[in-house]
Amino acid sequence: MTNIFDNVGVVILAAGKGTRLNCVDHPKAMHLVGGKPLVSYIVEKIEEANIPKANICLVVGFCKEKITEYFGDRVSYAEQTELLGTAHAAYIGSRALPAHLKFVLVLNGDDSAFYKLETLEKMVAVHTSDGAVITLLSVEPEDPTMYGRIIRHEDGSVEIIEKEYLTEEQKQIKETSTGTFCLDRAWFERIFPTMPRMIKLGKLGEYGMPTTFAMARKENLAVRVVKMEDNREWFGINTLDELQEADQRKKQGL
Repeated sequence: MTNIFDNVGVVILAAGKGTRLNCVDHPKAMHLVGGKPLVSYIVEKIEEANIPKANICLVVGFCKEKITEYFGDRVSYAEQTELLGTAHAAYIGSRALPAHLKFVLVLNGDDSAFYKLETLEKMVAVHTSDGAVITLLSVEPEDPTMYGRIIRHEDGSVEIIEKEYLTEEQKQIKETSTGTFCLDRAWFERIFPTMPRMIKLGKLGEYGMPTTFAMARKENLAVRVVKMEDNREWFGINTLDELQEADQRKKQGL
């Protein structure tokens, strides 16, 4: 039987330090939630899809030994020695995957603990059958105030605008990015070396995944957005209160 993930490599970003959560001796993705590391939930979900371990790459960085000791040889690894943003980490992970894979699914290890496999299958199915170079999983949280927004233009193109640059009209839009992307691998690895850094407060920042949409739009290439049906699946953890809430949800079996 054909597996929707047969030609897809999975890159899970887990290199971040988690400064706002006071992580000093372990990566953010290794915070315990429901008695297990945060990132372990998405790894287990991906393993349910019978994806070969060589096709699952954890991008590690800060306190990488905590991750490699926990997962051992269940996955492969790539190291992000400089924390230069999500697109940079995705590129490092993509380059570490087996050469024959055509697509790359990029997930954050710190916000995907409640994902359902069916959600990822739907997204990958759209991407691999639709001819897009990039597909984004979106969500409509109850309060999107702290996030950028997805802007859908009349010509079919899509833009991701950071919250600092939203107009008052755009702030009324609730749809935002989950940070989960499916990419045409050859295209992404071609364009990344020319990707500009995001501008934050007038200074050069990191290489961010939202920039890929701008680059696809510039080349007049197809992009897709798949909206998450149940917004409770996406749960970003940036504060101790959110960490505690995620812990309680897992203990309740969610």
